[in-house]
Amino acid sequence: MVPPNFDRFSHWLRPLADTLAMSVAGTALAVLLSLPLALLAAPTTTPHPWIGQLARTVLAACRSVPEIILGILFVAAVGFGALPGVLALALHSTGMVGKFYAEAIEHVDLKPLEAAQAAGAGRLQVIFHAVMPQVLPQLADITIYRWEYHFRASAVLGIVGAGGIGFELMAALRLIKYDEVAAILLTVLACVLVVDSLGAALRRRLK
Repeated sequence: MVPPNFDRFSHWLRPLADTLAMSVAGTALAVLLSLPLALLAAPTTTPHPWIGQLARTVLAACRSVPEIILGILFVAAVGFGALPGVLALALHSTGMVGKFYAEAIEHVDLKPLEAAQAAGAGRLQVIFHAVMPQVLPQLADITIYRWEYHFRASAVLGIVGAGGIGFELMAALRLIKYDEVAAILLTVLACVLVVDSLGAALRRRLK
């Protein structure tokens, strides 16, 4: 593995871009799925306790299966490429992100909700005008953290055929090109540091 061989670095740029795109798409889809489930799961916004329990069960089921297993299942279902990786990340993260969203929503200050209800606001109006303004900074923070995690997870999912830089890593391992393996790992490490720095900068802007 020493010294690392970066001769094929130009060939890794497209897989790295695919990995980044996979992490962004997986995060966006997870947020779209998580937010409605979180609103149903949180005791402060659920329309009925039974619906809240059902939503929490769905979130628990989503996060109980690791991404790597979901990746294998989706590769078998839809074929190789970025799509199974996006679906695996989104489904697993729906359970995790939805849980964190629900906990944030559960601990909101109830006084604005009571004031909105006293003024005659409907359920959706209460959510949009009394709940969401309180929790948006927390939800954004959770989303950014999850995006950082998704980039690392996307690289792993490529190993099972979900595309991206993980696919190149697996190919180098199978061909016993350990000098390229070392180079790919160092490249992934550099990209992870960049993504983490971007996430930290975004979080600072939100505070």
